[in-house]
Amino acid sequence: MRFKTLHQPDEAAEETNVLELNPGPGIREALRDLDGMERIWLIWWFHRAESWRPLVLPPRGPSQRRGVFSTRSPHRPNPIGMTPARLLGMEGLRLLLGPCDLLEGTPVLDIKPYVPAYDAFPESRAGWIESVEALQSQPPRFSVSWSALAQEQVQWLKVAGSVDFQQRVVDILGRDPSPHRTRRIRRLPGGDFEMGCGAWRVEFRVWDAAVEILAVKPSFPVRFLLEVWREEIPDREAQLAFLQRWPCPELDLREGFPPSETRP
Repeated sequence: MRFKTLHQPDEAAEETNVLELNPGPGIREALRDLDGMERIWLIWWFHRAESWRPLVLPPRGPSQRRGVFSTRSPHRPNPIGMTPARLLGMEGLRLLLGPCDLLEGTPVLDIKPYVPAYDAFPESRAGWIESVEALQSQPPRFSVSWSALAQEQVQWLKVAGSVDFQQRVVDILGRDPSPHRTRRIRRLPGGDFEMGCGAWRVEFRVWDAAVEILAVKPSFPVRFLLEVWREEIPDREAQLAFLQRWPCPELDLREGFPPSETRP
């Protein structure tokens, strides 16, 4: 799913991804000599991006918009992405890759060799990104605690639904719990806050340098969860089971608005 996709590949992850090339004249020969290379560049298309913006809000750092060409945002005039992926092996027209930051079905436009002598410049300046990374290297400014209810809910999700976003919540809110569109943090009418985390939400309050997670809730309304034609809803069964255990009135079906069995 798009909101679960990493902004950069997680090099520590042990995973295998498959890039399957469409058969065509010369494609098999074009792969010759690729084996033996540890990394390749994938040049690909942000196929879910529908528009572009000259100024974007990066997920890291303060709530400050940056020129899109100084970021890796998908919202670009020409929405092209690039990833230096590990090449684990080849099986005919299938390339076995290490960690990637692409969605299932992402169109790959080209493959190029990764040449360390020319493609790596670790001493180069990175502008505003350096200041953000300096902040990221500092200890978290906020302590994060969980109410008894929130702790019970996240533990239930880990066991019953194999859903675990607890550390991600701590990492993000421990550094900066202020409202931020890209980090999906917003202030609620009563003064508390809410952060979206995949298919889930956490409600929290902030005082001084402390954050308390109050409760966990699903992101999708019941109507959507019951509409079987919506194939891309993540954690659907876990959300329905969660709502059986912890009802959430604002997500309930409204009278007169039953779920649709077919796509409108």
